[in-house]
Amino acid sequence: MSLAKMVGKDFELPEEISEAQLRSALVRAFEYLVEDDFPKLVQILYRADVDQDKLKKLLESTENASSGEIIADAYLARQKAKLEIWNKYSKPSSE
Repeated sequence: MSLAKMVGKDFELPEEISEAQLRSALVRAFEYLVEDDFPKLVQILYRADVDQDKLKKLLESTENASSGEIIADAYLARQKAKLEIWNKYSKPSSE
């Protein structure tokens, strides 16, 4: 499974997208959600299992970044971690 495919469960994105393009699209999406659909934002972050306390601290302490950037980075970091675990345990062992 690819990162774009995993993120595609929450957002409509092309499967063939670079990580930079993916981040950019997510920043815009999260900025929109913060302003216009906060309940959906909370639902997406909950479903992705983004640590709420960690995210709150990041939002309070990070300077020179928009809330959309901070949320997108936290979301992507969590999705990457889940993908890494999924890949590690979904492959048949060669032993």
